Amino acid sequence: MLIIFSTPSLLHKPCLLYRTISACSTVGACSTKRTLMVHCCSSNNLLDDGVNGGYKLHSDKKLRRRFLLFILVSSNLFPPFSSSGKTKSKNPYDEKRLLEQNKRRQRENNVPDDFPNFVREGFEVKVVTSEDYVKRDSGLIYRDFEVGKGDCPKAGQQVTFHYVGYNESGRRIDSTYLQGTPAKVRMGNSALVPGFEEGIQDMKPGGKRRIIIPPELGPPVGPSTFFSAKQFEVFDVELLSIQNCERRTIAFYSDVVCN
Repeated sequence: MLIIFSTPSLLHKPCLLYRTISACSTVGACSTKRTLMVHCCSSNNLLDDGVNGGYKLHSDKKLRRRFLLFILVSSNLFPPFSSSGKTKSKNPYDEKRLLEQNKRRQRENNVPDDFPNFVREGFEVKVVTSEDYVKRDSGLIYRDFEVGKGDCPKAGQQVTFHYVGYNESGRRIDSTYLQGTPAKVRMGNSALVPGFEEGIQDMKPGGKRRIIIPPELGPPVGPSTFFSAKQFEVFDVELLSIQNCERRTIAFYSDVVCN
């Protein structure tokens, strides 16, 4: 079925303006069937006299052939697209495979019991833990193994603690137990990683806690730091004691002493 359009400049007599589209089985025989705003004329209007009528009919047929060729070429150049775009969905098989891969690496690194698992796919990381872990609004995740006794540390006080640090694969990155000396840090002066200080600020002396620090609460990354990429860090912390601190001034010398 051909869709025929005529150009008024090529016609000797003006064509009528119809609100129809003409479906023509052969050139010159048309019948109106669908409504559209189209100029369509019969080939009989092209014949006024001998020479002029034949020339105009030939021009009109040539124009029709060019238009049909344009329709066929454009339909191949611009194929129809589906109205519904395809969205990439997560494959449960891939997530299970990545989880098993992380578990295997952690077993090779001899991680402690109930260690969290990490399913990393690009920049997205899913933390898999048991129900004993607690997640805060800040993104920090922790689990208490022992609560301890006494008061929690306050800003300006010094805390003494042991810790072991792990990365997502369960590889140990630091340990005060191996160093043989516990760490001593004053609270409230930005001396600790934000997530680490948040994790121990409500601990009590004698308490043992595992802290999972998200990248947004972790240490800075870059060539000048120990950490080369934004990852979750896991710390097993044992809070030993809390000391009060006061500033001491002798002549021109001033320092802070913690008892």
